[in-house]
Amino acid sequence: MKQKKLLLISSIGGHLTQLLQLEGLFKNYQYHLVTEKSEITEQLMEKYPVSLLMYGARNYPIRYIYKFTYNTIKSLCIFLKHRPDIIITTGAHTAVPMCYLAKLFRRKIIFIESFAKSTSPTLSGRMVYPISDLFIVQWESMKDIYPKAVYGGSIY
Repeated sequence: MKQKKLLLISSIGGHLTQLLQLEGLFKNYQYHLVTEKSEITEQLMEKYPVSLLMYGARNYPIRYIYKFTYNTIKSLCIFLKHRPDIIITTGAHTAVPMCYLAKLFRRKIIFIESFAKSTSPTLSGRMVYPISDLFIVQWESMKDIYPKAVYGGSIY
């Protein structure tokens, strides 16, 4: 049986910290990490196979549109290069284009809603929920917002 290829994607900060908590799982597969470029994430390249997208905070809308477009094109290139079977993400805006690309290519999408959200959804969660194959929440209360979600408990 062919080993599944995982592509793990998130923006930097807490989303990436949560994604890296899954190392015990993803080390058992062929995997590739995708996150935003920063001094911290460049150091990840010493330990993991990583591709870096442009950091794209939404506080400057014109710049964000350019960066989002660039990251979407780069995400397509990364996707075609690695040809993952499954996308796993803890979210934020960086991950949304990759999830839609995965859906377009009929790949599985696993979205893990942020631990920081216990009573309201994230924007990326709302955008990916309808297309995800498995949507995991870290708080029971979030099942009210995402009825088809699976409660997985905390990944910390």
